[in-house]
Amino acid sequence: MEKFEGKAELRSPARYHGILNAPHRAFLRSVGLTDSDIAKPLVAVSVAWSEAGPCNAHTLGLAQLVKEGVRTGGASPLAFPTIVVNDNIGMGTEGMRYSLVSREVIADTIEAQFNAHAFDGLVGIAGCDKTEPGTLMGMARLNVPSIYLYAGSAEPGFYMGREVTIEDVHEAIGAYLKGRVTEQDVYDVERASHPTLGTCAGLFTANTMASIAEALGMALPGSASPTATSSRRAYYARESGVALTRLLELGIKSRDVMTFEAFENAITLLMAMGGSTNAVLHLPAIAYEAGIKLTLDDFERIGKRTPYIASLKPGGDFVMADLDKVGGVPLVMKKLLDAGLLHGDVVTVTGKTLRQSLTEYRLPQVRHDHIVREVSRPIKSRGGIVILKGSLAPEGAVIKVAATSISRFRGKARVYDGEEAAFKGVRSNEVKEGEVVVIRYEGPKGAPGMPEMLRVTSAIVGAGLENVMMVTDGRFSGATRGPMIGHVAPEAMVGGPIALVRDGDEISLDVESNRLDILVPEEELKARARDWRAPEPKYRTGLLAKYASLVTQASQGAVTTPRW
Repeated sequence: MEKFEGKAELRSPARYHGILNAPHRAFLRSVGLTDSDIAKPLVAVSVAWSEAGPCNAHTLGLAQLVKEGVRTGGASPLAFPTIVVNDNIGMGTEGMRYSLVSREVIADTIEAQFNAHAFDGLVGIAGCDKTEPGTLMGMARLNVPSIYLYAGSAEPGFYMGREVTIEDVHEAIGAYLKGRVTEQDVYDVERASHPTLGTCAGLFTANTMASIAEALGMALPGSASPTATSSRRAYYARESGVALTRLLELGIKSRDVMTFEAFENAITLLMAMGGSTNAVLHLPAIAYEAGIKLTLDDFERIGKRTPYIASLKPGGDFVMADLDKVGGVPLVMKKLLDAGLLHGDVVTVTGKTLRQSLTEYRLPQVRHDHIVREVSRPIKSRGGIVILKGSLAPEGAVIKVAATSISRFRGKARVYDGEEAAFKGVRSNEVKEGEVVVIRYEGPKGAPGMPEMLRVTSAIVGAGLENVMMVTDGRFSGATRGPMIGHVAPEAMVGGPIALVRDGDEISLDVESNRLDILVPEEELKARARDWRAPEPKYRTGLLAKYASLVTQASQGAVTTPRW
């Protein structure tokens, strides 16, 4: 058989070459591979695919295009699937408990299939929220030549002369519950909100993580912003396949790309674009798999020096398709690089440095300052996400300042043990202006699975409750807006201070000083802690029970770690 001339250390020859591997080759022949194909490097194309929602329904077609690119580059591709849990369809239900859990399952299934079949390189295709970090976690764990391909966002919908997204549907329900709109109004927004295949159109979690993949250097420049329906999505699919074969030739592995400096670049982009708070969970989780320690302090350190410059929903006015027209993520990154805010010398999946890749990328010569501002004239002088600590969150909490103008708040707590109770409270007018809605026992262990609270946050916003803050040990959708604080750690299930809050306790937020405090005397809190008892776990068997027994706190990325 032909000898591979590249620098990558191949696994496939030990499994498929030589007389003793005749049974293994027989199975490859059965799926159509020839002697020549088997002699080449074997590339896995991991596909997060599901018809349960629009985000990943089209990824099998992208896989075929990736395979064309791999063959063009001189390697042999084989595709395998991984799972999808659609966040929007699970929102506000038990299904949402499986969302963050699926991130770990995706990484595990990629690892299992890749190693079991002795592949040499990996192209990972993913769309909706957890498929992206799960795929990147798998790549970091395997440490082989790897490249990420985003499946693309949907085109925005239009209703009453304005762009709408799925965020508008959730908020319309809140308005309906308060009698502000009719059932027909909700139905009309529903029909208009998501007109094509692809992920949510705004800078919610899916588009945030796609942008971050570019900043990490794990995706081709410009590949995050074209819509799922764009012909450029097909172009990037083929080119990602070709690019993977170059990585094999050069011997560049995922951890060569995913360095600490690359993670700093990713956090910088997150802050500049005002992306989803979920990235504060996902980046530490990906870093953990890459053997890199990334903490909440890194996010706050970088956030303080990085201006918020991109006006994208939910904090701004535009969607990913709009950003694509003016230059996509490379436009934002070039501005950050020119301002000295990025590490330009890190290597990327192009085989070149970030600086070289951005210098060679051709931006459209169109006006863009209505969407992306200059670093010297930002929307806000600091990044779009702030890390909070204090007596209510000793290990940390997260607020998206890009999606709210409120930086200080003080109000009395209205406490709910669980999201469902809180939603009923909003619906029945229990929640009043000036209050702090506290939702607990929805953390990584307590829920389990740390569900998103978009149904509740949208109900609050849609109901016109403009002076209500929310605090939870759960998390938020990237579509959430308003003074909403999540990821409170330690969570209630492990006895964190949020478990000790009572109705009427005063809670204070001060973004400028990074504080989230419960204004109750320390001795009183200690007395409550002595009386507190953890509730019984919600699940004793199955996937959620396994996850709850292994998962860490949100401040550590909610990763699952072995118990030895």
